[in-house]
Amino acid sequence: MPSSVANENQFRFQSSRSSRASCPSVPGSPSDPESQVVTPNCDVVDQALAELQLQSQEVHLMASTSSSSKGRGRGRSGWQIKASKLSLNTHNRIRNIVESLKIKPNPEKPMIPLSIGDPTTFGNLKAADETMKAVLHSLESGKFNGYAHTQGHEVARKAVAKYSAHQRNDEEIDPNDVVLCSGCSSALEYCILALADRGQNVLVPRPGFCLYHTLAEGLDIEVRYYDLLPDQQWRADLVQLESLIDENTAALLINNPSNPCGSVFDEKHLRQLIDICERHYLPIIADEIYEHFVFPGSKHLAVSSLTTEVPVLSCGGLTKRFLVPGWRMGWIIVHDRKQRLTNAIGGLKNMCGRILGSNTIIQGALPEILTKTPQSYFDGVIEVLHSNATLAYKMLKQVRGLNPVMPNGAMYMMIGVCIERFPAFKDDTHFVQELVNEQSVFCLPGSCFEYPGYVRIVLTVPGAMIEEACARMAEFCERHFKKDTSRAFIEHGLLNDEDLAF
Repeated sequence: MPSSVANENQFRFQSSRSSRASCPSVPGSPSDPESQVVTPNCDVVDQALAELQLQSQEVHLMASTSSSSKGRGRGRSGWQIKASKLSLNTHNRIRNIVESLKIKPNPEKPMIPLSIGDPTTFGNLKAADETMKAVLHSLESGKFNGYAHTQGHEVARKAVAKYSAHQRNDEEIDPNDVVLCSGCSSALEYCILALADRGQNVLVPRPGFCLYHTLAEGLDIEVRYYDLLPDQQWRADLVQLESLIDENTAALLINNPSNPCGSVFDEKHLRQLIDICERHYLPIIADEIYEHFVFPGSKHLAVSSLTTEVPVLSCGGLTKRFLVPGWRMGWIIVHDRKQRLTNAIGGLKNMCGRILGSNTIIQGALPEILTKTPQSYFDGVIEVLHSNATLAYKMLKQVRGLNPVMPNGAMYMMIGVCIERFPAFKDDTHFVQELVNEQSVFCLPGSCFEYPGYVRIVLTVPGAMIEEACARMAEFCERHFKKDTSRAFIEHGLLNDEDLAF
């Protein structure tokens, strides 16, 4: 019996004995107090009966609890383990679409996967020696093998704050405004979950990185897509965007430079987006992982550098610029000059406790990585990407049925497919499937980015490979392209335009 129950019963027993001793005896009764007969009108009798009833109820309750516990064990007739609602509602759109493809690459042509957003895949782009040595020094020091502060080691946060000074024009970034994360995807998740609750919505670009939807949908946070316009270098449709906002809109997500578009917003357009957020009191989540991947003739501006009114959570990391996506080092920089995020900052920092911080070896290497990697290294990477983009654009622009959009940054290109000119294929996904089967060239269909009618290619492959891939795409399109016979008659003077007006 638990000690608390035993003490309680002991107290009742002693109280009862004391009460009986004070009750007058029946004349002629034995002198022994334990054998005394209690007078019927004494209230001790009622007390004793009540105590007995109470004890009986306690015994019944204990037996009932024990029986209930045993019953719970017998409640299942077999294994009935169910997946959580969160896990069932979490989907990676790219994986779902790619896994549905029925592909069998042409064995006579080596595979060229232009679908993989990992710049290290082909071996032509590698991390700088200085980056590798920095990790070695961190490891050899023995100082970064244990847990760090959940936001990250202070020395690492100071390095990121200094590296990202361009994101503010008016003051230095406080290291306390830096949160280190397990890659930029983790940074995006923290931002979405810190700002949006179940039943709220966030605005994300279309076409856009499918991970935004993956991170939100499982938690019943609605994703609302604002359109990017291909004929305007993928600028946002401002009217359509603003029409999506209501009292449950938690944030506007801006991806600049863009995956999958490769677009880079100019200052005017960024200020237009900021104005909308000011009018509707919306914070901005800025996915700026490609902020340094900008081609000649374009300039990236951090959205946080253009406003002190709108709070901005800027997400970045080592992933792309330093060509080490597997190291999983990302960060969030909080720009909240007017203190408008209130307790959302506390919520953001609480999120860091979920996995007790990011990779500490890489944290220890950050100061060296961010200061000692030479600019010439970065320039060389940009030269490869820009050269491939220029080559692909020139080649594919000549292909009937394709309409590439020249990127200004990042490492991708979107290519429009006039699917009505390819009647053998029902949509962009079918087009991609047969391109793999015939030519062993794998692109991602625009449907992966909520934008059917396009395909996306990556620009990180060796130059000879991008040239070969584009040549195969041209051969594929020429084979399946169907001419507009009515237009052919016009070109040969057999019909006039007026004859086609119905």
